[in-house]
Amino acid sequence: MTYRFPDEFWWGSASSAPQMEGASRRDGKSDNIFDYWFSIEPERFHQGIGPAQTSTFYDRFEPDIALLKQLNHNSFRTSISWSRLIPDGTGEVNQQAVAFYNSVFDRLLAEGITPFINLYHFDMPMCMQARGGWESRDVVAAYVRYAGLCFELFGSRIKHWFTFNEPIVPVECGYLGHFHYPCVVDFRRAVTVAYHTALAHAGAVKAFRDAGACGEIGIILNLSPTYPRSDTAEDSQAARWADLLLNKSFLDPALKGSYDPELVALLRQHDLLPEVADGDKAQLMAGRVDWLGINYYQPRRVKAKEQACSGAPRTPEDLFDFYEMPGRKMNPHRGWEIYEKGVYDILTELRLGYGNPRCYISENGMGVEGEERFIGPEGRVEDDYRIDFIRGHLEWLHRASQEGSACCGYHLWTFIDNWSWLNAYKNRYGLVRLDLASQVRTIKKSGYWFAEVARNHGFN
Repeated sequence: MTYRFPDEFWWGSASSAPQMEGASRRDGKSDNIFDYWFSIEPERFHQGIGPAQTSTFYDRFEPDIALLKQLNHNSFRTSISWSRLIPDGTGEVNQQAVAFYNSVFDRLLAEGITPFINLYHFDMPMCMQARGGWESRDVVAAYVRYAGLCFELFGSRIKHWFTFNEPIVPVECGYLGHFHYPCVVDFRRAVTVAYHTALAHAGAVKAFRDAGACGEIGIILNLSPTYPRSDTAEDSQAARWADLLLNKSFLDPALKGSYDPELVALLRQHDLLPEVADGDKAQLMAGRVDWLGINYYQPRRVKAKEQACSGAPRTPEDLFDFYEMPGRKMNPHRGWEIYEKGVYDILTELRLGYGNPRCYISENGMGVEGEERFIGPEGRVEDDYRIDFIRGHLEWLHRASQEGSACCGYHLWTFIDNWSWLNAYKNRYGLVRLDLASQVRTIKKSGYWFAEVARNHGFN
């Protein structure tokens, strides 16, 4: 069978400033929360590799963009670092940062690669975290100002913007677990962080439109389709709670400008509602997006709690248990389920339940530990497993498109193997292998395959 996509389909990959740039304390950049956390607890990071040792895009962006061209990308997503552009969070713009981003954007455009630019990828400036982070409405206002400056500085060339990448992740990892700084476990504070992030998103969207900026603005959400273990009332309710808290808490404000009443009732029941100010409702309504980025890696399978939580829930997982489906396909290296049909289910729900918004798959990828085991005699990674992974997801994406989905692109995570929070380089995701010692880049077998798919707008 031939899987053919439209000629205007976006083919590319995604990365982020804190995971790719390096130069984390150079040329005026201040610490973000990961720079600071590594400085006080380096032992928490895999093999002691911190954010200064990322894939050196700051110094090598020109040959890296040439590699993007070789991979037949017509688009590429990265982010702007708030702590690089405005080192104290609220004050003067760092002109060295402006020059760097201008050079990157100009080079991408010169190569015929459309930049998709995200404003925030988990990297709160430490100076703003010290002022309360997303628990503070002053930080929300500072972020909206930062967004407005980005539109002003770069809007003549950047036409595809995103406010946040996976905004639920800092909530889950930073305020419901110990995986992102500040490592808090407090459901009430987590809800406030999520609510203020939604307000920050909406404020940035409003700033974009008030400025009369050209192009489109959206948000990138990691939408894990939620499947109950069975059709019993108990399992179905558990799955509904998980979906409300972990998917719809950002999806509904972004697409509908309001929250699902059932989510509000659930939070009220457990005395977890955030403080709401005058004007918040109108601001959220003004934050409805032009388009949506969808990050999809694995499904979420849920069952009712085997032992009901006594007292108030401390985290969302006090309301449901995860379920391992027998016979599931696994990525044995990462420990994640591979379920290609999930991308179809997401796009179908958006088409039937959300008015079929314009969207694209902004991340999808397969992390593999110890990938050097698969280096062949020609010195490249023979990653047929990644080709199979991408092909399987594209087949289901194609089916969704044939049924009317407004999905208009596919980006792989990621371009070059890059640094990832606590895991550093433990799991490799790239189309291009990075040798940490030499910084040499080598295209993997999947990179050559993806380049052909992008060139032909499809595959057999």
